[in-house]
Amino acid sequence: MGNFFLDNRDIQFLFDFLDLRQIARIQEDRTPNGDADYLPVDEEDAVDNYRRVLEIVGQIAADTIAGNAPQIDEEGNTLNEDGTVTLHPLVQENLQRMAQADMMGFTLPRKYGGLNCPTIVYVMATEIVSRADASFMNLFGLQGIADTIYAFANDEIKDEVLPRFCRGEVTGAMVLTEPDAGSDLQAVRLRAYQDDQGNWYLNGVKRFITNGCGEILLVLARSEPEIQDGRGLSLFLTQRSETVRVRHLEHKLGIHGSPTCELVFEDTPCRLIGERQRGLITYVLALMNGARVGIAAQSLGIAEAAFRLARTYAHTRQQFGGPIERLPAVAEMVTDMELAIEAARALTYETCLVCDRENNNLRILQWADDLDAAERKERKQQARQYKRLNSMLTPMSKYYASEMCCQVTNMAVQVLGGSGYMKDYAAERYLRDARITTIYEGTSQLQVVAAVRGVASGAFETWVTRREGNHYDDPLLVELKQSLADAKQQLLEAIRFVKQKSTSYLDLMGRRIVDAAIDVIVGHLLLEQGAVDDRKKRVARRFIRSRLPVVRMNCEQVLDGDTSPLDEYELLAGPVPTGG
Repeated sequence: MGNFFLDNRDIQFLFDFLDLRQIARIQEDRTPNGDADYLPVDEEDAVDNYRRVLEIVGQIAADTIAGNAPQIDEEGNTLNEDGTVTLHPLVQENLQRMAQADMMGFTLPRKYGGLNCPTIVYVMATEIVSRADASFMNLFGLQGIADTIYAFANDEIKDEVLPRFCRGEVTGAMVLTEPDAGSDLQAVRLRAYQDDQGNWYLNGVKRFITNGCGEILLVLARSEPEIQDGRGLSLFLTQRSETVRVRHLEHKLGIHGSPTCELVFEDTPCRLIGERQRGLITYVLALMNGARVGIAAQSLGIAEAAFRLARTYAHTRQQFGGPIERLPAVAEMVTDMELAIEAARALTYETCLVCDRENNNLRILQWADDLDAAERKERKQQARQYKRLNSMLTPMSKYYASEMCCQVTNMAVQVLGGSGYMKDYAAERYLRDARITTIYEGTSQLQVVAAVRGVASGAFETWVTRREGNHYDDPLLVELKQSLADAKQQLLEAIRFVKQKSTSYLDLMGRRIVDAAIDVIVGHLLLEQGAVDDRKKRVARRFIRSRLPVVRMNCEQVLDGDTSPLDEYELLAGPVPTGG
Protein backbone atom coordinates (compact mmCIF):
# COMPACT_ATOMS: atom_id res chain seq x y z
CA MET A 1 0.00 0.00 0.00
CA GLY A 2 1.40 3.39 -1.01
CA ASN A 3 0.74 6.90 0.18
CA PHE A 4 1.17 9.92 -2.09
CA PHE A 5 1.62 12.26 0.88
CA LEU A 6 4.08 10.21 2.89
CA ASP A 7 6.28 9.43 -0.12
CA ASN A 8 6.63 13.09 -1.17
CA ARG A 9 9.54 14.56 0.74
CA ASP A 10 9.04 18.10 -0.57
CA ILE A 11 5.39 18.38 0.44
CA GLN A 12 6.25 16.98 3.86
CA PHE A 13 9.18 19.40 4.17
CA LEU A 14 6.95 22.36 3.34
CA PHE A 15 4.19 21.15 5.65
CA ASP A 16 6.67 21.38 8.54
CA PHE A 17 8.52 24.45 7.25
CA LEU A 18 5.52 26.71 6.71
CA ASP A 19 3.89 28.32 9.74
CA LEU A 20 0.57 26.48 9.72
CA ARG A 21 -0.05 26.94 13.44
CA GLN A 22 -0.74 30.65 13.16
CA ILE A 23 -3.07 30.03 10.21
CA ALA A 24 -4.84 27.25 12.13
CA ARG A 25 -5.28 29.25 15.32
CA ILE A 26 -7.07 32.17 13.67
CA GLN A 27 -9.08 29.98 11.31
CA GLU A 28 -10.36 27.78 14.15
CA ASP A 29 -11.04 30.65 16.54
CA ARG A 30 -12.78 32.87 14.00
CA THR A 31 -14.95 30.36 12.10
CA PRO A 32 -18.46 29.54 13.40
CA ASN A 33 -18.53 25.84 14.28
CA GLY A 34 -22.11 25.35 15.45
CA ASP A 35 -22.49 22.04 17.27
CA ALA A 36 -19.67 20.23 15.43
CA ASP A 37 -18.72 16.79 16.73
CA TYR A 38 -15.00 17.59 16.70
CA LEU A 39 -13.08 20.76 17.50
CA PRO A 40 -9.28 20.97 17.79
CA VAL A 41 -7.99 21.57 21.30
CA ASP A 42 -5.42 24.10 20.08
CA GLU A 43 -3.41 25.00 16.99
CA GLU A 44 -1.06 22.05 17.47
CA ASP A 45 -4.03 19.71 17.46
CA ALA A 46 -5.41 21.43 14.36
CA VAL A 47 -2.12 21.06 12.46
CA ASP A 48 -1.88 17.42 13.52
CA ASN A 49 -5.39 16.95 12.14
CA TYR A 50 -4.32 18.52 8.84
CA ARG A 51 -1.50 15.99 8.63
CA ARG A 52 -3.88 13.08 9.28
CA VAL A 53 -6.23 14.40 6.58
CA LEU A 54 -3.39 14.55 4.06
CA GLU A 55 -2.33 11.02 4.97
CA ILE A 56 -5.87 9.81 4.27
CA VAL A 57 -5.98 11.62 0.92
CA GLY A 58 -2.52 10.28 0.10
CA GLN A 59 -3.58 6.73 0.80
CA ILE A 60 -6.80 6.93 -1.24
CA ALA A 61 -4.88 8.55 -4.10
CA ALA A 62 -2.28 5.77 -4.14
CA ASP A 63 -4.55 2.79 -3.44
CA THR A 64 -7.62 3.67 -5.51
CA ILE A 65 -7.48 6.76 -7.72
CA ALA A 66 -4.13 6.12 -9.40
CA GLY A 67 -5.01 2.52 -10.23
CA ASN A 68 -8.33 3.55 -11.76
CA ALA A 69 -6.85 6.32 -13.90
CA PRO A 70 -5.72 4.33 -16.99
CA GLN A 71 -9.09 2.66 -17.56
CA ILE A 72 -10.98 5.90 -16.97
CA ASP A 73 -8.71 7.63 -19.48
CA GLU A 74 -9.41 4.94 -22.08
CA GLU A 75 -13.19 4.71 -21.62
CA GLY A 76 -14.40 8.10 -20.38
CA ASN A 77 -17.97 8.94 -19.36
CA THR A 78 -21.29 8.33 -21.15
CA LEU A 79 -23.81 10.82 -22.55
CA ASN A 80 -27.32 9.37 -22.34
CA GLU A 81 -30.15 9.96 -24.82
CA ASP A 82 -32.12 11.98 -22.26
CA GLY A 83 -29.35 14.60 -21.93
CA THR A 84 -27.89 13.25 -18.70
CA VAL A 85 -24.38 11.89 -18.13
CA THR A 86 -23.34 8.67 -16.44
CA LEU A 87 -19.93 8.95 -14.84
CA HIS A 88 -17.53 6.08 -15.40
CA PRO A 89 -18.03 3.44 -12.64
CA LEU A 90 -14.45 3.97 -11.48
CA VAL A 91 -15.00 7.74 -11.24
CA GLN A 92 -18.01 6.95 -9.07
CA GLU A 93 -15.82 4.66 -6.99
CA ASN A 94 -13.28 7.46 -6.51
CA LEU A 95 -16.01 9.84 -5.37
CA GLN A 96 -17.43 7.23 -3.02
CA ARG A 97 -14.06 6.57 -1.41
CA MET A 98 -13.47 10.27 -0.81
CA ALA A 99 -16.98 10.75 0.56
CA GLN A 100 -16.64 7.76 2.90
CA ALA A 101 -13.46 9.33 4.25
CA ASP A 102 -15.25 12.69 4.74
CA MET A 103 -12.91 14.44 2.30
CA MET A 104 -15.57 16.25 0.24
CA GLY A 105 -16.10 19.28 2.49
CA PHE A 106 -12.46 20.22 2.70
CA THR A 107 -12.55 23.95 3.37
CA LEU A 108 -16.13 24.35 4.65
CA PRO A 109 -16.81 25.16 8.31
CA ARG A 110 -17.49 22.31 10.69
CA LYS A 111 -21.03 23.53 11.32
CA TYR A 112 -21.92 22.15 7.87
CA GLY A 113 -19.91 18.96 8.33
CA GLY A 114 -16.74 20.28 6.70
CA LEU A 115 -13.09 19.91 7.69
CA ASN A 116 -12.40 23.67 7.95
CA CYS A 117 -8.98 23.22 6.33
CA PRO A 118 -7.07 26.31 5.17
CA THR A 119 -6.27 26.88 1.51
CA ILE A 120 -2.69 25.66 1.86
CA VAL A 121 -3.79 22.22 3.09
CA TYR A 122 -6.51 21.98 0.45
CA VAL A 123 -3.97 22.76 -2.26
CA MET A 124 -1.61 20.10 -0.91
CA ALA A 125 -4.48 17.61 -1.09
CA THR A 126 -5.40 18.78 -4.59
CA GLU A 127 -1.83 18.23 -5.75
CA ILE A 128 -1.81 14.72 -4.26
CA VAL A 129 -5.10 13.83 -5.98
CA SER A 130 -3.87 15.28 -9.29
CA ARG A 131 -0.76 13.14 -9.20
CA ALA A 132 -3.06 10.10 -9.08
CA ASP A 133 -5.48 11.32 -11.77
CA ALA A 134 -5.63 14.89 -13.05
CA SER A 135 -9.16 14.38 -14.38
CA PHE A 136 -10.52 13.37 -10.98
CA MET A 137 -9.10 16.55 -9.51
CA ASN A 138 -11.65 18.41 -11.64
CA LEU A 139 -14.41 16.85 -9.55
CA PHE A 140 -12.61 16.94 -6.20
CA GLY A 141 -11.23 20.43 -6.86
CA LEU A 142 -14.61 21.94 -7.66
CA GLN A 143 -15.27 22.17 -3.94
CA GLY A 144 -14.39 25.82 -4.51
CA ILE A 145 -17.98 26.21 -5.68
CA ALA A 146 -19.11 25.42 -2.16
CA ASP A 147 -16.73 28.10 -0.85
CA THR A 148 -18.38 30.65 -3.11
CA ILE A 149 -21.82 29.62 -1.87
CA TYR A 150 -20.59 29.93 1.72
CA ALA A 151 -19.08 33.37 1.06
CA PHE A 152 -21.94 35.00 -0.82
CA ALA A 153 -25.23 33.06 -0.61
CA ASN A 154 -27.94 33.64 1.98
CA ASP A 155 -28.29 31.39 5.03
CA GLU A 156 -31.22 29.46 3.54
CA ILE A 157 -29.15 28.36 0.54
CA LYS A 158 -26.08 27.64 2.66
CA ASP A 159 -27.98 25.52 5.15
CA GLU A 160 -29.62 23.56 2.35
CA VAL A 161 -26.68 22.99 0.00
CA LEU A 162 -23.42 22.97 1.97
CA PRO A 163 -24.09 19.88 4.13
CA ARG A 164 -24.80 17.96 0.91
CA PHE A 165 -21.35 18.91 -0.40
CA CYS A 166 -19.74 17.81 2.86
CA ARG A 167 -21.52 14.44 2.79
CA GLY A 168 -20.37 13.87 -0.79
CA GLU A 169 -23.96 13.71 -2.05
CA VAL A 170 -23.38 16.33 -4.75
CA THR A 171 -20.69 17.71 -6.99
CA GLY A 172 -20.77 21.10 -8.63
CA ALA A 173 -19.81 23.12 -11.68
CA MET A 174 -18.85 26.69 -12.54
CA VAL A 175 -21.11 27.47 -15.49
CA LEU A 176 -19.46 30.50 -17.06
CA THR A 177 -18.24 29.98 -20.64
CA GLU A 178 -20.43 30.34 -23.73
CA PRO A 179 -19.78 29.73 -27.44
CA ASP A 180 -19.14 33.47 -27.93
CA ALA A 181 -17.90 34.26 -24.41
CA GLY A 182 -14.74 32.39 -23.53
CA SER A 183 -12.08 34.45 -21.83
CA ASP A 184 -14.23 37.57 -22.33
CA LEU A 185 -16.92 36.82 -19.76
CA GLN A 186 -18.39 40.31 -20.14
CA ALA A 187 -19.88 38.97 -23.38
CA VAL A 188 -22.06 36.37 -21.57
CA ARG A 189 -25.55 36.27 -23.09
CA LEU A 190 -27.37 33.46 -21.24
CA ARG A 191 -30.55 35.11 -20.02
CA ALA A 192 -31.87 35.28 -16.47
CA TYR A 193 -35.41 36.59 -16.09
CA GLN A 194 -38.11 36.85 -13.41
CA ASP A 195 -41.78 35.94 -13.57
CA ASP A 196 -44.59 37.97 -11.99
CA GLN A 197 -43.93 36.38 -8.60
CA GLY A 198 -40.23 37.30 -8.69
CA ASN A 199 -38.96 33.76 -9.37
CA TRP A 200 -35.82 33.54 -11.48
CA TYR A 201 -35.32 31.34 -14.58
CA LEU A 202 -32.47 30.70 -17.02
CA ASN A 203 -32.53 30.35 -20.81
CA GLY A 204 -29.57 29.77 -23.10
CA VAL A 205 -26.46 27.73 -23.85
CA LYS A 206 -23.15 27.24 -22.02
CA ARG A 207 -20.10 25.47 -23.43
CA PHE A 208 -16.86 23.88 -22.15
CA ILE A 209 -18.35 23.38 -18.68
CA THR A 210 -16.19 21.14 -16.50
CA ASN A 211 -18.45 18.63 -14.71
CA GLY A 212 -21.46 20.38 -16.18
CA CYS A 213 -23.46 17.27 -15.30
CA GLY A 214 -22.95 17.99 -11.58
CA GLU A 215 -25.89 18.39 -9.25
CA ILE A 216 -25.17 21.99 -8.13
CA LEU A 217 -24.54 24.59 -10.83
CA LEU A 218 -23.34 28.16 -10.30
CA VAL A 219 -24.40 30.01 -13.45
CA LEU A 220 -23.26 33.42 -14.66
CA ALA A 221 -26.17 35.00 -16.54
CA ARG A 222 -27.33 38.36 -17.84
CA SER A 223 -29.98 39.64 -15.47
CA GLU A 224 -29.98 43.20 -16.84
CA PRO A 225 -30.51 42.90 -20.64
CA GLU A 226 -30.18 46.66 -21.10
CA ILE A 227 -26.58 46.60 -19.71
CA GLN A 228 -24.19 44.97 -22.19
CA ASP A 229 -21.01 44.73 -20.12
CA GLY A 230 -20.08 42.92 -16.90
CA ARG A 231 -22.31 45.14 -14.78
CA GLY A 232 -25.35 43.39 -16.28
CA LEU A 233 -24.36 39.96 -14.99
CA SER A 234 -25.50 38.15 -11.87
CA LEU A 235 -24.69 34.77 -10.34
CA PHE A 236 -27.36 32.10 -9.87
CA LEU A 237 -27.59 28.69 -8.27
CA THR A 238 -29.57 25.96 -9.92
CA GLN A 239 -29.75 22.22 -9.51
CA ARG A 240 -29.66 19.48 -12.09
CA SER A 241 -33.15 18.82 -13.48
CA GLU A 242 -35.00 17.92 -16.66
CA THR A 243 -34.77 21.61 -17.68
CA VAL A 244 -30.95 21.38 -17.91
CA ARG A 245 -29.81 19.19 -20.78
CA VAL A 246 -26.28 18.11 -21.68
CA ARG A 247 -26.34 18.48 -25.46
CA HIS A 248 -22.79 17.38 -26.07
CA LEU A 249 -19.79 15.86 -24.30
CA GLU A 250 -16.54 17.27 -25.66
CA HIS A 251 -14.03 14.86 -27.22
CA LYS A 252 -10.77 16.06 -25.68
CA LEU A 253 -7.04 15.60 -25.86
CA GLY A 254 -6.82 14.71 -22.18
CA ILE A 255 -8.50 14.63 -18.73
CA HIS A 256 -10.98 12.12 -20.13
CA GLY A 257 -12.46 11.26 -16.74
CA SER A 258 -13.71 14.82 -16.32
CA PRO A 259 -16.90 15.39 -18.36
CA THR A 260 -16.77 18.67 -20.27
CA CYS A 261 -20.32 19.57 -21.24
CA GLU A 262 -22.33 21.78 -23.51
CA LEU A 263 -25.44 22.71 -21.51
CA VAL A 264 -28.85 23.93 -22.63
CA PHE A 265 -31.05 25.73 -20.09
CA GLU A 266 -34.76 25.82 -20.89
CA ASP A 267 -36.71 27.94 -18.40
CA THR A 268 -34.60 26.48 -15.59
CA PRO A 269 -35.61 27.59 -12.07
CA CYS A 270 -32.74 29.21 -10.18
CA ARG A 271 -31.92 31.37 -7.17
CA LEU A 272 -29.90 34.56 -7.01
CA ILE A 273 -26.56 34.40 -5.19
CA GLY A 274 -25.83 37.61 -3.34
CA GLU A 275 -26.84 40.82 -5.09
CA ARG A 276 -27.81 41.54 -8.67
CA GLN A 277 -25.12 42.87 -11.04
CA ARG A 278 -22.22 41.62 -8.90
CA GLY A 279 -22.00 38.22 -10.57
CA LEU A 280 -18.84 38.86 -12.57
CA ILE A 281 -17.39 41.87 -10.83
CA THR A 282 -17.33 40.32 -7.35
CA TYR A 283 -18.41 36.68 -7.15
CA VAL A 284 -16.93 35.08 -10.27
CA LEU A 285 -13.62 36.88 -9.82
CA ALA A 286 -13.38 35.44 -6.30
CA LEU A 287 -14.41 32.02 -7.60
CA MET A 288 -11.84 32.08 -10.39
CA ASN A 289 -9.01 33.17 -8.10
CA GLY A 290 -9.56 30.02 -6.05
CA ALA A 291 -9.88 27.93 -9.20
CA ARG A 292 -6.60 29.29 -10.56
CA VAL A 293 -4.70 28.25 -7.45
CA GLY A 294 -6.38 24.87 -7.86
CA ILE A 295 -5.07 24.56 -11.42
CA ALA A 296 -1.59 25.41 -10.15
CA ALA A 297 -1.93 22.50 -7.72
CA GLN A 298 -3.24 20.25 -10.47
CA SER A 299 -0.21 21.18 -12.57
CA LEU A 300 2.11 20.28 -9.71
CA GLY A 301 0.48 16.88 -9.32
CA ILE A 302 0.71 15.99 -13.02
CA ALA A 303 4.34 17.14 -13.16
CA GLU A 304 5.20 15.15 -10.03
CA ALA A 305 3.77 11.98 -11.56
CA ALA A 306 5.66 12.56 -14.81
CA PHE A 307 8.92 13.26 -13.01
CA ARG A 308 8.70 10.11 -10.93
CA LEU A 309 8.15 8.03 -14.03
CA ALA A 310 11.10 9.66 -15.81
CA ARG A 311 13.35 9.42 -12.76
CA THR A 312 12.69 5.69 -12.39
CA TYR A 313 13.09 5.03 -16.11
CA ALA A 314 16.39 6.93 -16.31
CA HIS A 315 17.69 4.87 -13.39
CA THR A 316 16.65 1.47 -14.75
CA ARG A 317 17.01 1.87 -18.53
CA GLN A 318 20.39 0.46 -19.61
CA GLN A 319 22.11 1.92 -22.69
CA PHE A 320 25.77 2.32 -23.65
CA GLY A 321 26.88 0.12 -20.77
CA GLY A 322 24.93 1.74 -17.93
CA PRO A 323 21.76 3.52 -16.85
CA ILE A 324 20.88 6.48 -19.05
CA GLU A 325 20.84 8.79 -16.02
CA ARG A 326 24.65 8.75 -16.28
CA LEU A 327 24.43 10.53 -19.63
CA PRO A 328 24.96 14.27 -18.98
CA ALA A 329 22.07 15.36 -21.21
CA VAL A 330 19.64 13.04 -19.43
CA ALA A 331 21.00 13.90 -15.99
CA GLU A 332 20.42 17.60 -16.64
CA MET A 333 16.89 16.99 -17.90
CA VAL A 334 15.94 14.93 -14.84
CA THR A 335 17.54 17.45 -12.47
CA ASP A 336 15.83 20.40 -14.14
CA MET A 337 12.47 18.63 -13.96
CA GLU A 338 12.70 18.20 -10.19
CA LEU A 339 13.95 21.75 -9.58
CA ALA A 340 11.17 23.18 -11.76
CA ILE A 341 8.56 21.33 -9.70
CA GLU A 342 10.03 22.49 -6.39
CA ALA A 343 10.21 26.07 -7.67
CA ALA A 344 6.57 26.07 -8.80
CA ARG A 345 5.52 24.42 -5.55
CA ALA A 346 7.30 27.09 -3.52
CA LEU A 347 5.49 29.86 -5.42
CA THR A 348 2.09 28.16 -5.29
CA TYR A 349 2.31 27.42 -1.57
CA GLU A 350 3.44 30.99 -0.85
CA THR A 351 0.35 32.18 -2.72
CA CYS A 352 -1.82 29.89 -0.59
CA LEU A 353 -0.34 31.28 2.62
CA VAL A 354 -1.12 34.82 1.49
CA CYS A 355 -4.68 33.69 0.63
CA ASP A 356 -5.07 32.19 4.11
CA ARG A 357 -3.69 35.30 5.81
CA GLU A 358 -6.07 37.46 3.79
CA ASN A 359 -9.02 35.21 4.66
CA ASN A 360 -8.10 35.10 8.34
CA ASN A 361 -7.74 38.87 8.48
CA LEU A 362 -11.23 39.18 6.99
CA ARG A 363 -12.52 36.63 9.54
CA ILE A 364 -11.23 38.80 12.35
CA LEU A 365 -12.82 41.90 10.85
CA GLN A 366 -16.12 40.05 10.46
CA TRP A 367 -16.34 38.10 13.72
CA ALA A 368 -14.29 39.99 16.31
CA ASP A 369 -16.35 42.29 18.52
CA ASP A 370 -13.42 43.43 20.63
CA LEU A 371 -11.38 45.33 18.04
CA ASP A 372 -10.66 48.94 18.92
CA ALA A 373 -10.77 51.61 16.24
CA ALA A 374 -7.01 51.62 15.67
CA GLU A 375 -6.75 47.85 15.16
CA ARG A 376 -9.79 47.78 12.91
CA LYS A 377 -8.27 50.53 10.78
CA GLU A 378 -4.96 48.66 10.61
CA ARG A 379 -6.65 45.42 9.62
CA LYS A 380 -8.61 47.15 6.88
CA GLN A 381 -5.32 48.46 5.55
CA GLN A 382 -3.88 44.92 5.73
CA ALA A 383 -6.89 43.65 3.80
CA ARG A 384 -6.10 46.04 0.96
CA GLN A 385 -2.42 44.97 1.00
CA TYR A 386 -3.26 41.27 0.94
CA LYS A 387 -5.73 41.76 -1.89
CA ARG A 388 -3.14 43.65 -3.91
CA LEU A 389 -0.49 40.98 -3.32
CA ASN A 390 -2.90 38.16 -4.13
CA SER A 391 -3.88 39.86 -7.36
CA MET A 392 -0.27 39.42 -8.43
CA LEU A 393 0.63 36.05 -6.90
CA THR A 394 -2.49 34.11 -7.93
CA PRO A 395 -2.11 34.59 -11.71
CA MET A 396 1.66 34.15 -11.32
CA SER A 397 1.17 30.75 -9.70
CA LYS A 398 -1.33 29.53 -12.27
CA TYR A 399 0.84 30.70 -15.14
CA TYR A 400 4.15 29.43 -13.78
CA ALA A 401 2.95 26.05 -12.54
CA SER A 402 0.94 25.23 -15.66
CA GLU A 403 3.73 26.19 -18.06
CA MET A 404 6.13 24.18 -15.90
CA CYS A 405 3.77 21.22 -16.08
CA CYS A 406 3.76 21.22 -19.87
CA GLN A 407 7.54 21.44 -19.96
CA VAL A 408 8.11 18.69 -17.41
CA THR A 409 5.66 16.26 -18.99
CA ASN A 410 7.20 16.93 -22.39
CA MET A 411 10.65 16.18 -20.97
CA ALA A 412 9.33 13.01 -19.37
CA VAL A 413 8.31 11.72 -22.79
CA GLN A 414 11.77 12.65 -24.04
CA VAL A 415 13.53 10.79 -21.22
CA LEU A 416 11.53 7.65 -22.04
CA GLY A 417 12.22 8.10 -25.76
CA GLY A 418 10.15 5.85 -28.01
CA SER A 419 8.57 4.20 -24.97
CA GLY A 420 7.27 7.58 -23.84
CA TYR A 421 5.36 7.97 -27.09
CA MET A 422 3.59 4.67 -26.59
CA LYS A 423 0.53 3.98 -24.44
CA ASP A 424 2.48 1.26 -22.60
CA TYR A 425 3.62 4.03 -20.23
CA ALA A 426 1.64 6.83 -18.62
CA ALA A 427 4.00 9.53 -19.93
CA GLU A 428 1.80 10.28 -22.94
CA ARG A 429 -1.29 10.57 -20.70
CA TYR A 430 0.52 13.02 -18.43
CA LEU A 431 1.48 15.12 -21.45
CA ARG A 432 -2.11 15.10 -22.76
CA ASP A 433 -3.54 15.95 -19.35
CA ALA A 434 -0.99 18.73 -18.84
CA ARG A 435 -1.90 20.67 -21.95
CA ILE A 436 -5.22 21.99 -20.66
CA THR A 437 -3.66 23.58 -17.57
CA THR A 438 -2.32 26.54 -19.54
CA ILE A 439 -5.76 27.13 -21.08
CA TYR A 440 -8.69 26.72 -18.70
CA GLU A 441 -9.49 29.13 -15.87
CA GLY A 442 -7.74 31.75 -17.98
CA THR A 443 -4.98 31.17 -20.50
CA SER A 444 -1.34 31.80 -19.67
CA GLN A 445 -1.51 34.99 -21.70
CA LEU A 446 -4.37 36.31 -19.56
CA GLN A 447 -2.54 35.35 -16.37
CA VAL A 448 0.47 37.35 -17.53
CA VAL A 449 -1.71 40.38 -18.27
CA ALA A 450 -3.13 40.16 -14.73
CA ALA A 451 0.20 39.54 -13.00
CA VAL A 452 2.23 42.19 -14.81
CA ARG A 453 0.00 44.93 -13.40
CA GLY A 454 0.98 43.86 -9.89
CA VAL A 455 4.65 43.69 -10.80
CA ALA A 456 4.58 47.13 -12.38
CA SER A 457 2.49 48.77 -9.64
CA GLY A 458 4.85 47.99 -6.75
CA ALA A 459 3.53 44.75 -5.24
CA PHE A 460 6.61 42.89 -6.48
CA GLU A 461 9.07 45.44 -5.12
CA THR A 462 7.33 45.51 -1.73
CA TRP A 463 7.36 41.70 -1.42
CA VAL A 464 11.04 41.38 -2.44
CA THR A 465 12.25 44.27 -0.31
CA ARG A 466 10.76 42.59 2.75
CA ARG A 467 12.58 39.34 1.87
CA GLU A 468 15.84 41.20 1.39
CA GLY A 469 15.70 41.93 5.11
CA ASN A 470 16.24 38.23 5.91
CA HIS A 471 19.54 37.53 7.65
CA TYR A 472 21.61 34.52 6.59
CA ASP A 473 24.75 33.24 8.30
CA ASP A 474 25.81 30.98 5.45
CA PRO A 475 28.18 32.82 3.03
CA LEU A 476 26.64 31.07 0.01
CA LEU A 477 23.14 32.24 0.93
CA VAL A 478 24.46 35.77 1.51
CA GLU A 479 26.05 35.75 -1.93
CA LEU A 480 22.90 34.41 -3.57
CA LYS A 481 20.74 36.99 -1.83
CA GLN A 482 22.94 39.77 -3.19
CA SER A 483 22.63 38.29 -6.67
CA LEU A 484 18.86 38.43 -6.33
CA ALA A 485 19.06 42.05 -5.15
CA ASP A 486 21.03 42.92 -8.28
CA ALA A 487 18.46 41.10 -10.42
CA LYS A 488 15.66 43.05 -8.76
CA GLN A 489 17.35 46.31 -9.71
CA GLN A 490 17.66 45.14 -13.31
CA LEU A 491 13.96 44.39 -13.38
CA LEU A 492 12.98 47.69 -11.75
CA GLU A 493 14.98 49.50 -14.44
CA ALA A 494 13.07 47.58 -17.10
CA ILE A 495 9.75 48.42 -15.39
CA ARG A 496 10.62 52.13 -15.33
CA PHE A 497 11.38 51.94 -19.05
CA VAL A 498 8.07 50.21 -19.79
CA LYS A 499 6.09 52.82 -17.86
CA GLN A 500 7.32 55.43 -20.31
CA LYS A 501 5.80 53.44 -23.17
CA SER A 502 2.24 52.63 -24.16
CA THR A 503 0.00 50.09 -22.40
CA SER A 504 0.30 47.83 -25.42
CA TYR A 505 4.08 47.68 -24.89
CA LEU A 506 3.54 46.62 -21.29
CA ASP A 507 1.33 43.78 -22.55
CA LEU A 508 3.83 42.90 -25.27
CA MET A 509 6.67 42.65 -22.74
CA GLY A 510 4.46 41.24 -19.99
CA ARG A 511 5.71 37.66 -20.14
CA ARG A 512 9.35 38.75 -19.89
CA ILE A 513 8.62 41.01 -16.94
CA VAL A 514 6.54 38.40 -15.11
CA ASP A 515 9.10 35.65 -15.79
CA ALA A 516 11.86 37.81 -14.33
CA ALA A 517 9.76 38.70 -11.29
CA ILE A 518 8.90 35.06 -10.65
CA ASP A 519 12.56 34.05 -10.84
CA VAL A 520 13.47 36.62 -8.20
CA ILE A 521 10.53 35.71 -5.94
CA VAL A 522 11.16 31.96 -6.18
CA GLY A 523 14.85 32.57 -5.55
CA HIS A 524 14.05 34.23 -2.23
CA LEU A 525 11.62 31.46 -1.27
CA LEU A 526 14.26 28.82 -1.94
CA LEU A 527 16.84 30.82 0.06
CA GLU A 528 14.53 30.71 3.07
CA GLN A 529 14.16 26.97 2.67
CA GLY A 530 17.93 26.60 2.20
CA ALA A 531 18.58 28.26 5.53
CA VAL A 532 17.12 25.22 7.33
CA ASP A 533 17.93 22.38 4.94
CA ASP A 534 21.27 21.62 3.27
CA ARG A 535 19.75 20.02 0.18
CA LYS A 536 17.44 23.00 -0.30
CA LYS A 537 20.48 25.28 -0.13
CA ARG A 538 21.87 23.47 -3.15
CA VAL A 539 18.50 23.64 -4.87
CA ALA A 540 18.54 27.41 -4.31
CA ARG A 541 22.07 27.67 -5.69
CA ARG A 542 21.23 25.72 -8.83
CA PHE A 543 17.98 27.59 -9.43
CA ILE A 544 19.33 31.11 -8.86
CA ARG A 545 22.55 30.65 -10.82
CA SER A 546 20.72 29.10 -13.77
CA ARG A 547 17.90 31.66 -13.83
CA LEU A 548 19.78 34.95 -13.31
CA PRO A 549 21.14 34.96 -16.88
CA VAL A 550 17.55 34.48 -18.07
CA VAL A 551 16.42 37.42 -15.92
CA ARG A 552 19.15 39.54 -17.46
CA MET A 553 18.13 38.46 -20.97
CA ASN A 554 14.46 39.24 -20.33
CA CYS A 555 15.28 42.69 -18.97
CA GLU A 556 17.56 43.46 -21.94
CA GLN A 557 14.80 42.51 -24.35
CA VAL A 558 12.38 44.81 -22.53
CA LEU A 559 14.88 47.67 -22.71
CA ASP A 560 15.37 47.08 -26.45
CA GLY A 561 11.96 48.62 -27.12
CA ASP A 562 11.18 46.41 -30.11
CA THR A 563 7.49 46.64 -31.10
CA SER A 564 7.73 44.93 -34.49
CA PRO A 565 5.18 42.18 -33.61
CA LEU A 566 2.63 45.00 -33.33
CA ASP A 567 3.93 47.49 -35.90
CA GLU A 568 4.77 44.94 -38.59
CA TYR A 569 2.29 42.22 -37.78
CA GLU A 570 0.96 41.71 -41.30
CA LEU A 571 4.48 41.59 -42.71
CA LEU A 572 5.98 39.26 -40.12
CA ALA A 573 2.96 36.96 -39.70
CA GLY A 574 2.32 36.83 -43.43
CA PRO A 575 -1.06 36.68 -45.14
CA VAL A 576 -3.97 34.74 -43.69
CA PRO A 577 -3.64 31.17 -45.07
CA THR A 578 -6.16 30.03 -47.62
CA GLY A 579 -7.12 26.54 -48.67
CA GLY A 580 -6.52 23.36 -46.66
